[in-house]
Formats: sequence, structure tokens, C-alpha cells
Amino acid sequence: MKVLRDRNAGLYLGGVLVSGFGSSAMALVAGVWAKSLTGSDSVAALMGLGVFAPTLIGPLLGSVVDRLPVRRVLVGINLVLAVVLTATLAVHSSAQIWILFTVMLVYGVGFVSLDAAESTALTAGVAPALLGDLNGMRLSAAEGMKLLAPLAGAGLFAWAGGHAVALLDAATFVLAAGVFALMRFEQTPAAPAAAGWLRHTAEGARYLWAHRPLRRLVVSGGLAMLVSGVSGGAIYAVVDHGLGRSPAFVGVLYAAQGVGSIVVGLLAGTVIRRLGNRGFAVLGLVLFAVGVGLRALTWLPMVLAGGVLVGFGLPAVHIAALTTLQRETPARLIGRVSATAATIMFAPTAVAILGVAGLLAVVDYRFILLGAAALGIAVAGYCAAGRGERAPEESTRAETEDADSRHV
Repeated sequence: MKVLRDRNAGLYLGGVLVSGFGSSAMALVAGVWAKSLTGSDSVAALMGLGVFAPTLIGPLLGSVVDRLPVRRVLVGINLVLAVVLTATLAVHSSAQIWILFTVMLVYGVGFVSLDAAESTALTAGVAPALLGDLNGMRLSAAEGMKLLAPLAGAGLFAWAGGHAVALLDAATFVLAAGVFALMRFEQTPAAPAAAGWLRHTAEGARYLWAHRPLRRLVVSGGLAMLVSGVSGGAIYAVVDHGLGRSPAFVGVLYAAQGVGSIVVGLLAGTVIRRLGNRGFAVLGLVLFAVGVGLRALTWLPMVLAGGVLVGFGLPAVHIAALTTLQRETPARLIGRVSATAATIMFAPTAVAILGVAGLLAVVDYRFILLGAAALGIAVAGYCAAGRGERAPEESTRAETEDADSRHV
């Protein structure tokens, strides 16, 4: 494939693949670890809150990324996350659960910053025509790790405990830093923020608001992640009360989700060329909503099928939004627009996780999931209503200019 023959794209995918394995394993194990130490579904769900809460300051983090050499940011953040993960070695009982939550909070700050830096690196070093396929393969590499990493992480947790999983994740971040250091591209020097940091940060939000097609995709992605937060927060109740399995069985459900993610990642470029970004997003949202609803059943084959549909459908709207953003945003704004979009798309997950953690104590998880599925269908309708919306003139001009200036 052309994507794999491109040096920067190939190195980027390698870095995502390496770090994605460790991150997928740790994201699962944090919840399993919390559940094992406290016995609480709500505390387990709150581990995800730490990861998603930093998206609330995404625009500020994106503004910082826009001021720095992006390759150094990619390498530095991966190394910092590797060091921070060693703090989990102090977690031995429910009394230290706050340490695990704090580590996941730093994890979230790192991921928001990395997303902004990666968008900047890709628009500087990869041809626009490759971005749809590359974003799809990125999802296959990162989300596809759900096929292997959760099972490996759950198995390693059962055998050696959470400390071993954290150290494995730290090692993958070190390897990813080495891979990203090998990328080569020219980054447009940042202009001085003469107007001040607040105005500099807000510039990304203003551009996103003016770009109506991108805005609709990003808002759709945020609403979908609200649904995903509800579904993900209830996953331990699905395993415990619905299927009668141990917490570690969550790894099997995430593996099924990984199958769907691999498929959608491989097909993304082709489907986008046929349906367009909006059509691809609508298709994904419908399948995602159906998958969430299937998780309310107590028959394992249907729950697994729901996981596959969730894995296929949820990434579609994010791939569509990210591809549109990368192709049509001026290079000087990429970090800020990307981080602002990430805030809109992923911050609702923190709210959903916090809400479902409380609801699980008083409402049957099946009613929660069926309500979330209905909301997912409504989101698909909202996304489909954007036909005919146009991008601002600046984005069309930026796409043409960037196509001429980027290194392939």
C-alpha cells in the first residue's frame, strides 16, 4: 500500500502500534485493578474518568503544542508517560487507589497532547491524499490492539498483578519515543503569540466553529463518545450481572470490539472515497448504536456481536472528523483545532462515566444501555442532517496550499 511505502507514515504507524499495545492493556487493567482492590463497579468505572477528564483543557494543551517542535513533543511525552507509570508500583491496596487514579489522569493529559502533536506531524510530513487511509490504519493499529492487548493484559494481571502490566506499558512508551524520533519532516515555524495566550488558544475554536461540516462531524463524535462513556462505564455490570463472569472477562469483550476496529480501519479509506466523510460517519453511528443496544442482552454471542459493531461504528465518525480536519485546516492552526476538536469529542466521556457510576447504584444497567442506544440513533440523524453545508473559504485555500508544500 502507498501508506506503508511512505517513510513518515510507516514510522508513525509503528509508533502507534507499539504504544497502543501497552496503552490498551493498561486502560483495561486500571479498571480491573480498581475493581479487584475495592469490589466496586463505580470505582472501576471512575478509572476511565482520569483518562478523559484532561480533554476539558484540550484547547490550552493544543496551543502549547503549536508553539513547540512537534517531534520533540512526541518523543518527550512518551518518555514522561513511561516514567509516570512506575508510580503504580506503590499501589497495593484500596488505600492507594488514588495513586492509580492520578496516574490515569496524567495519562489523559499525555494522550490529549499527543493527539494534537500527531495531527501536526502528519499534516507536515504526509501527503493529504494518504490521510484517509492513514487515519483508518491508525485506528486499526491503536484500536485493533483491543484484539490482543486486553487479553494479554488481563492474563498478565491474573498471573503477575497490575505492576507487571504498568511496567510493560512503560516499556512500550520508551520504544514509541524511539520510533517517533526517526520521523523526518519540516515544520512551519510558529509565529509569536503577540495577541496573548488566551486569544491564541481561542483561534482554533473560532476556526472550528466557522467550518460547519467539520463542526457537525466533531459534535457528532462528541455525542457518540457520550454514549460510549455510558456503555463503557456499564461494561463491568454487563460482565458481572449480565454474563456472570469475573472482572477479567472484560478483556474478551474488548477483544471483540478490537475485531470491529481492525475492520473499519482497513476499510476506512475506501468507504470515505465512496460515501464521503459524512456518509462514513453516519453509517458508523448507526452500527455503533445497534452494538450498544446488543450489550443489554444476557446472551454472550449477542454481547460479543455488539462489541464488534461498537468497535466498527464508533471510530468511523472520528476518522471522518480527523481526516476532514487534517485536510482542510491551515497548518498554523492544526494543533489548536485538533485539541479543541478532541475536547468536544472526548470530554463528554468523562461526564458520562461520572454519571453512569452513580446510575449503576440505582438503575438496572440494561435500561441504561438501551437509553444510550436510542441516543446513538438520534446522533446518527443529527450527523445525516448536515448535507449541503460548506466549509469556509480559508479551509479550501489551505488544502490547496498544503498539498503543494508538504513533504511526502
